[in-house]
Amino acid sequence: MDPVEALREIAYLMERVLADPRRVRAFRAAADAVAALPSAEFDRHAAVGSWRELPGVGESTSAVITQAVAGRVPDRLAALRAEAGPLATGGEALLEALRGDLHTHTDWSDGGSPIERSKEAATALGHEYLAITDHSPRLTVANGLSAERLELQLTRIAELNETDGTRLLTGIEVDILLDGDLDQTPHLLAKLDMVVASVHSELRMPSEPMTARMVRAIANPYTDVLGHCTGRLITGGRGTRPQSTFDAEVVFEACRQYGVAVEINSRPERADPPDDLLALALETGCLFAIDSDAHAPGQLEFPAHGAARAVAAGIPAARIVNTWPLPELLAWSRG
Repeated sequence: MDPVEALREIAYLMERVLADPRRVRAFRAAADAVAALPSAEFDRHAAVGSWRELPGVGESTSAVITQAVAGRVPDRLAALRAEAGPLATGGEALLEALRGDLHTHTDWSDGGSPIERSKEAATALGHEYLAITDHSPRLTVANGLSAERLELQLTRIAELNETDGTRLLTGIEVDILLDGDLDQTPHLLAKLDMVVASVHSELRMPSEPMTARMVRAIANPYTDVLGHCTGRLITGGRGTRPQSTFDAEVVFEACRQYGVAVEINSRPERADPPDDLLALALETGCLFAIDSDAHAPGQLEFPAHGAARAVAAGIPAARIVNTWPLPELLAWSRG
């Protein structure tokens, strides 16, 4: 089989189960190194098995390339395929009804792959649309996009939308600042198809100011989705973190009044909002968005977790904005 495809499939299957990002990057780097070879150079390395001469190719990745070039499914890939199964059960019909994903990251901020790889994976999954929502500038630890870099990304997304496959939506995961302002210029926010507003700092501030902070962000006319509303972490390599405290009745009522969707964040370490708040948002009459918050192409399958939770909570598909056709979705977000 093609060694580049084999390496990328291995990386994808590892991402899907939250394998060590450094190991995943090794397989993607090796794939890029092989893909960049002129045909004569590829043939030379294939003839003598000198794959480890390539930058970024080590013992494990060299073995995959050698086995693929020999015409067999590499052992590593065969094992991962055998282990792969459904990420969650109970939300299959709703997952099938999702037309796209409104919260994803690329290597423009803290994601692991270029936009091109995200588009390829979304196309393979049958997504109608995919929002690219890299971080905003104040989140320096995540390489947040300055206004200038975001402008460049918009140009790149326009270029990629000239090719076949999933329609890429322009977007941002914008930080909710301490006073409730959004961390990007109104001029740029007005250009975007999708704005996910999230709290990433001072997560332990008292309930009253946190509530005011969130409500002000929700009331901002550019906000479309309230991202991972409690900020909790319940498992994973980053450790655990308790949920933020805020008046959820007030926050969800603001979401209802301003037409902002409450995100059902599908990352396993977040599962945000918790079940009780999910039930409250449903009772309040909120809209929802089931998002992957993917930081790698393989994580675009995470909405299986969110769909299962939404079905368990009794949320109807019509209230989930990314079950809507693209014209209806954009009419809502731009309205």
